[in-house]
Amino acid sequence: MNMESLNAACILIVDDEPANLKLLDKILRSQGYQRLVLVDDARMVIDLYRATQPALVLLDINMPNLDGYQVMAQLKALNDPLPPPIVVLTAQHDKEALLRALAAGARDFIGKPFDRNELLMRVRNLLEAHMAHSLLHDQKAVLEDMVRTRTEALRRTRLQIVQRLGMAAEYRDEETGNHILRMSHTCALLARAIGWSEADCDLILNASPMHDIGKIGIPDAIMLKPGRLDPLEFEIMKTHAAMGKKLLDGDDSDLMSMAREIAFTHHEKWDGSGYPSGLKQEAIPLVGRIAALADVFDALTSIRPYKQAWTVDAAVGYIRENSGRHFDPALAEIFLQELPGIMRIRERFAEPGSTAAPDALHIPSNPDETSG
Repeated sequence: MNMESLNAACILIVDDEPANLKLLDKILRSQGYQRLVLVDDARMVIDLYRATQPALVLLDINMPNLDGYQVMAQLKALNDPLPPPIVVLTAQHDKEALLRALAAGARDFIGKPFDRNELLMRVRNLLEAHMAHSLLHDQKAVLEDMVRTRTEALRRTRLQIVQRLGMAAEYRDEETGNHILRMSHTCALLARAIGWSEADCDLILNASPMHDIGKIGIPDAIMLKPGRLDPLEFEIMKTHAAMGKKLLDGDDSDLMSMAREIAFTHHEKWDGSGYPSGLKQEAIPLVGRIAALADVFDALTSIRPYKQAWTVDAAVGYIRENSGRHFDPALAEIFLQELPGIMRIRERFAEPGSTAAPDALHIPSNPDETSG
């Protein structure tokens, strides 16, 4: 630590005796210390401390209005992440007083009357230690900021990959990427409505776009068939849930774990008649139950190669009718309560040039066909 850096450090000196302040000022300036803040009224310490951010505090103990112990208590209450060392100036040398000062936050003592060499050595040693600590603190903050920036960049990159994978699956179904936007934002809205934290709502927003990632493994002849699937074709289509789980295996991050769970369970039904595992009621993960509602509603109200879009009223009627069969009844009720917000999502991410066809409702024999 060079002397130029030390001399530039601010030293706050607190003593009610003007003669002591004058002496300390003279001794320290003779060694090149220029940023000296002299205080003869302890009530001014906190304001001056905040204004100057000193690297060292020289503090008298016996003062009117506020004594040194009270001043140290005030400084401690500031919760400064990098507090400067405090050196107590005292004519008291009894053990009890020294221990009390140490307990209050003092780092060292300088006895009165001052010994010039002792004073200068203690000041220099404590300034060097504090400034080295400050340097490490600053480096740590810089490194933490770099890590945060890099982590955020990696998170954004991963989310972009996730979204594009979800879109790739939708394009195979002759859909635009708007379906996954409507579906994922609806999932987040429902999660928020049942009291999830913002972090978890953000997680489902970014995990749910991969709900149909397994469609990548379905043959084109089935994926692109313009009409309804026959029973064998539908059985093959149903394998996309297990394929999605397999594709998303191998990463235990919160995002990929939730995405894997959604991909595997969003076609399960409350009454146990869904696939691939025939899970019932609460055995179906909550994220799968949320995704089922969001996915089916958007699929019903969207144009597909084999059907026109249902009206919103018809889709709402289907959800109400299938509450307790296809859908978690409590979630279905919340879905209906949140319908205005869901409609805003639908409008925000509408397909370009899309129009509903209320007079051309196709109700498939197996409603799962509408959501793949």
